[in-house]
Amino acid sequence: MIKIAFFVVLALVLLSGLIFAPEHPGLAIHPMDQFEIKPLFGGDHLGTFTPTNQTLWMVIAIVGIVLLLVVGSRGRAIVPTRGQSVAELAYGFVYKMVEDVAGKDAVKYFPGIMTLFMFIVFANFLGLIPTSFTATSHIAVTAVLALIVFVFVTVLGFVKNGVGFLGLFWVSAAPLPLRPVLAIIEIISYFVRPVSHSIRLAGNMMAGHAVIKVFAGFAAALGLFGFLPILAIAAFYALEVLVAFIQAYVFSILTCVYLKDALHPSH
Repeated sequence: MIKIAFFVVLALVLLSGLIFAPEHPGLAIHPMDQFEIKPLFGGDHLGTFTPTNQTLWMVIAIVGIVLLLVVGSRGRAIVPTRGQSVAELAYGFVYKMVEDVAGKDAVKYFPGIMTLFMFIVFANFLGLIPTSFTATSHIAVTAVLALIVFVFVTVLGFVKNGVGFLGLFWVSAAPLPLRPVLAIIEIISYFVRPVSHSIRLAGNMMAGHAVIKVFAGFAAALGLFGFLPILAIAAFYALEVLVAFIQAYVFSILTCVYLKDALHPSH
């Protein structure tokens, strides 16, 4: 299986080098062109409801999730199929993460965190396919996901704890003169959460893909010695596979941390 995975990655790397290579030899590399949002059916106009390449790949991600979690596991066989095994593995992984980080009383919110995790994982991995589009490389997508988490945990915190939720910002263990200063710092850091939450995911996905595009341009420009950048692309591609999963995990685990703060706000 390891050998097969290696040759698959190598084939994708070679294919991406050919597809993303500049049209004319040289170093005219434009790594950010791959993140351009374009109308799906041609034209230049981008309206509020215009279907775009980003829309297409988000829909593909959703369809993939449905195929895996609904269609792939509908048999519920005692001896699971590969699809059912992957679905059960993902379910157990996220469930344990929610229970360990946020506590057993947070398990009731597991479906939302599972949805976030699966969408980000699928969007990240689909973006590794040559000529595809990485939806999570755009702050417009990741900011919406982060704002959904931020608004939900904030409302939940006040619903569950009332005014006691403000105890999240009052560090009772600190000396009394420092508590007002720390409260201001805690409030600022709380409202910065959706910014860091969204930029971390989008920035990591964009940076890795841009680096691969740059090396792909070098591979085309160097001709006979193009195998050197291809080796670098192979290394970065393997790293991007790891990053695609880790960023989904980080986004989800931070959501669990914020959920824990909403359910148990006192320091």
